[in-house]
Amino acid sequence: MKQFILSISFLFICFIGVSQRNMSDSIIPTPLFGVQYGGTWSGGDLKERFGYFNHIGITAGYKFQKNWYAGIAGDFMFGNQINISNYQLFKNFVDSYGNITDQNGDAATVLTFSRGFHVNGEIGKVFNKLGHNKNSGLFLKLGAGFLNHRIRIESNDHVVPLLEKEYKKGYDRLTTGLNTSQFLGYLFMADNNFLNFYAGFYIQEGFTKNRRTLFWDQPEVPVPSDFRLDLMYGFKIGWLIPVYKRVPKDYYFN
Repeated sequence: MKQFILSISFLFICFIGVSQRNMSDSIIPTPLFGVQYGGTWSGGDLKERFGYFNHIGITAGYKFQKNWYAGIAGDFMFGNQINISNYQLFKNFVDSYGNITDQNGDAATVLTFSRGFHVNGEIGKVFNKLGHNKNSGLFLKLGAGFLNHRIRIESNDHVVPLLEKEYKKGYDRLTTGLNTSQFLGYLFMADNNFLNFYAGFYIQEGFTKNRRTLFWDQPEVPVPSDFRLDLMYGFKIGWLIPVYKRVPKDYYFN
């Protein structure tokens, strides 16, 4: 409860700070903190494994006097569209009825999901000629950082010996590498309240490699060691909290 009250107080202070400034007449430098959501479709080598990804993350940065921007952003990626079927992935221990059996000989429910994360440093620029005030407008960002993605395997309450602990690593397709991104959208900085957000189109390129030395569903095939081009494209939206400096009063008491 105490943390909740502190959070509300912080937002209220930010709200008051915004209301005391004339956003229309001047560019105001400020730190920006926020949360973001994105939806992306897979392309390139990534499309062989996954479909649609959800992205949920946080962002922190600084908008400078000339409307340049620098910051860092990180997203947790998740989804349930796997383009490798369970029958193909676990074919070595699927029985003639298409079932995977647990340690008791019962049919087990095995689920697969897409998981990952990325962390990027970002630079950008707000072009306020198209904005409703001098702090808003066309928002362009470029990013670079680290990307990780894999298949998450869950067997719920069933114990499948060949899918427990270290054995999962033979099927999860863990992949990591460098990552670049581009964002083009609109940044809206409110004149007198804390409705500050951005929205636009997003493209991400991963220059990655497989990190497992053996895929147990195809042990006779060498794991590719070449660089992969993992593409994601879609949209992103985010809500921002600016932290403005205190405005000096027009009068003082001795």
